[in-house]
Amino acid sequence: MLSPVKIWRNQKKIAGLAGKTGRIISWTIVRVPPNGFADQAPYPVAVVELDGGKRIMAQLVDWEDRHVAFGQKVVTTIRRITQPNTEGVIPYGIKVKPI
Repeated sequence: MLSPVKIWRNQKKIAGLAGKTGRIISWTIVRVPPNGFADQAPYPVAVVELDGGKRIMAQLVDWEDRHVAFGQKVVTTIRRITQPNTEGVIPYGIKVKPI
């Protein structure tokens, strides 16, 4: 469970990744999601090599079938990760969207 403190501590890392560009180097489609992600399935998850060489794994959002491809240019964005918890805290994190 994500507590408000854990979410707050994660904000510096999230802010440092926002707006970075890169390319998809690997991907898969999640059809049977874990708890908390059922409203988003099916969805692609990609390994992205950011400009500068750092690699991250993130969900691809705002996509069409043609965007799920090796070499697709993407940009990192901040989006809601899962549904709000029982305390009403909405967890946000890094996802990527096609350019």
